[in-house]
Amino acid sequence: MEARRLAVIRSHICPVGPGFTATRIVHVSDSGCASDSGEDREKNPLRECVFCKIIRGESPAFKLYEDDTCLCILDTNPLSRGHSLIIPKSHYSSLETTPPSVIAAMCSKVPFISTAIVKATDSDSFNLLVNNGSSAGQVIFHTHIHIIPRKARDCLWASESLRRHPLQLDGEASRLANRVREQLSLSLSSNAKESEGEEASSLVRN
Repeated sequence: MEARRLAVIRSHICPVGPGFTATRIVHVSDSGCASDSGEDREKNPLRECVFCKIIRGESPAFKLYEDDTCLCILDTNPLSRGHSLIIPKSHYSSLETTPPSVIAAMCSKVPFISTAIVKATDSDSFNLLVNNGSSAGQVIFHTHIHIIPRKARDCLWASESLRRHPLQLDGEASRLANRVREQLSLSLSSNAKESEGEEASSLVRN
C-alpha cells in the first residue's frame, strides 16, 4: 500500500517541463492529507497536501479549468487519455467533510468539462469516479472527482467482465433498505437539531 501511495503522489508532482504551467496562486489551508491512514496523518500533521501545492502554484500541473471554487487538471498517472481531476480549492479530506455547496459547485462543472474532454480525446463516454476512504482506493486525502474518458471495448475495468448478480428480493434486502433509511433519518434529524441550535444562538445574540 505504501508503494502505491508514493507512486500516486509522485504522479501528481511532475518535474517542470515543456507544456507545464503553474496554476495561479490561491491560498488554501495547509494539510497533512497525503497519507493512507489516520495514524500517518496524525504523526505528520504538517505534511503538505499534493493538491494544495498545485492550487497554490507551488507544483506544476496541466490546468484545464479554474474558477473561484474548484480547479480541473490532467491526472499525470491517467487510466485513459484525458483522465482529469476536479479539485476543490479549499482542503477537505473526504467527501463527507466537504460542504454540500462545494460538492454542488464541483458537480455542476462536470457536464461542461466532461463534454470538452470527450470531444478532445475522440471518446464516446466517460466514467465519473470518487475514491472516498482508504478501502475505496483513496490515496490523496483531498476530495477530488475523476473524469475518465472511455471508448468502446477499451477494457479499462476488469470488473466490467464480471458477472453481476440480480438483487434478491428477500428479507436481507428489505433489512438492508431499512437500515439505510434509518441512517438517513438519523442524519436528517441531527442536521435539523443543529440548524435549530444555530437559529436559537443567533436569536440570543440579536
